Amino acid sequence: MVDLVEQYRSLREDMDRVVLGVLEVGRFVRGPECDAFERELADYCGVRAACGVASGTDALRLTLWALGVGPGDEVVTAALGFIATAEAIVQNGARPVFVDVDPERYTMDPQALSRALTPRTKVIIPVHLYGQPADMAAINAVASGIPVIEDAAHAHGATLGGRRAGALGTAGCFSFYPGKNLGAYGDAGAVVSDDEALVARVRALGHHGAGADKYDNRIAGTNSRLDALQAAVLRLKLRHLDEWNDRRRELVGVYREELAGAPGLALPVEEEGLRSAWHLFVVRTANRDGLREHLAAHRIASSIHYPVPLHLVPAMLDIVGRSGALPVAERLAREVVSLPLYPELPPETARRVAGEVRTFLGA
Repeated sequence: MVDLVEQYRSLREDMDRVVLGVLEVGRFVRGPECDAFERELADYCGVRAACGVASGTDALRLTLWALGVGPGDEVVTAALGFIATAEAIVQNGARPVFVDVDPERYTMDPQALSRALTPRTKVIIPVHLYGQPADMAAINAVASGIPVIEDAAHAHGATLGGRRAGALGTAGCFSFYPGKNLGAYGDAGAVVSDDEALVARVRALGHHGAGADKYDNRIAGTNSRLDALQAAVLRLKLRHLDEWNDRRRELVGVYREELAGAPGLALPVEEEGLRSAWHLFVVRTANRDGLREHLAAHRIASSIHYPVPLHLVPAMLDIVGRSGALPVAERLAREVVSLPLYPELPPETARRVAGEVRTFLGA
């Protein structure tokens, strides 16, 4: 699905230089590399501030914490996505409220969101799934002042109406897990926002509640800091992100051309004014498992993002689980399959993958 070694080889000389530079300086937690990455990420996203943290999950957890989310509160999020979004809510003592997704866009349905709001709703978390931003204009309108946190773990560099993911709500949370469009060499994450005070609270919470002095612990926080090695890796990769996303877009064009008209196959949509980061190329077919078996027999990788909607994940069943409650997310979970997509993928390989998909579908 992703060849991270090939990406390293393309950057080897520069990557070795920046990593060795950190080793020679000897500042491994926070420090100048982290400060520089935060400035560069904020500039890239078009926001005033950014704070690096230990993971994308911590980015969500700490942002909810900084917004005062706690027991008795509800946080509304989309039912189709990774469990980290729901975990962050539960770990703050709040109740996740899952809503259905749009059948074409696969992201939070604003009408479903509207029906889910209650006086206990403290925060809304739309997920920019597969690299495509959610309908943020409609979501922000429905929110009407309720903080909106973007789960942008799939959306590095995506834009909506000319603005980048992360700058479309109250705050944006990124994961830099190695397989992401902007991936570290380990776990890492960040929070970005125009609200500098909010970012400052996130920073303090992730640094044991400390201010300028590490022993000036005003609140009981936690340990969630971006380390300097990951910051150096991410600074170098950030310079290549737009180029890599353009390559992803070109490969998506190959897939679209080769798969156009294939019977029983639904291709992803991209609306006007929206530019997906194409973290994943996800198609839908009723016989998803059969297609995956066919591809595997021809030594082609595939994956499912995500096979179980969040309201039916075992860890969430005792909170909100009920089969049939969110039919669009449940149907998509049965039909979606991700095909190989990464910047170094040769176009001819994408054509071979598409050819095997067409063969299986009898096209």
